[in-house]
Amino acid sequence: MGVGRALLLALAFLAVASLPALFALIFCADEILDRVVCGYTEWRDRRRERRTIARLDRAIEADALTRDIDLSEFDREDRRPLEQLAADLRRLGSQRLGGAGRPMVWHGAVLQAYDDRLRLACRALNITEHLGELDGVDQEIERVRVEGVLHAAGLTLPAARAGRPSGRAERRGRGSDGTGH
Repeated sequence: MGVGRALLLALAFLAVASLPALFALIFCADEILDRVVCGYTEWRDRRRERRTIARLDRAIEADALTRDIDLSEFDREDRRPLEQLAADLRRLGSQRLGGAGRPMVWHGAVLQAYDDRLRLACRALNITEHLGELDGVDQEIERVRVEGVLHAAGLTLPAARAGRPSGRAERRGRGSDGTGH
């Protein structure tokens, strides 16, 4: 009989001590439920994203595209970050394409800087290029090829808009009536 009373007293003590926790659970049930639901939703969304990325990787065979890239090259201290190279290439590419009216020296310097950044990007991604070995039309063709290979590797570069004449050429071809006659 003494053990029963001691057990009953311990249970009564436990009930009184856990009343504040029970009240907090009742008053905050909606918040707790909301956190659980949000956590589950985030987990489900992350899982869906991982599955979608895995499907896309399989569809475009991403491993085959990056298999030959030496990742240890990215850890060198003297290497410029690839994001900075891409930003430089976009800036210099737009200057190169929109340099009408500038002196030839300026255009040559921009083109040289653009080629230097192309070489650095190719070196960072282990892509073969021959920009330094060529000149003239051959160098232009190599530049277009390198831009295409870098674009295929995921580096977005500005390209000349095909079929869009410059404003001066349009104005020169027009007569006084603006019809081109």
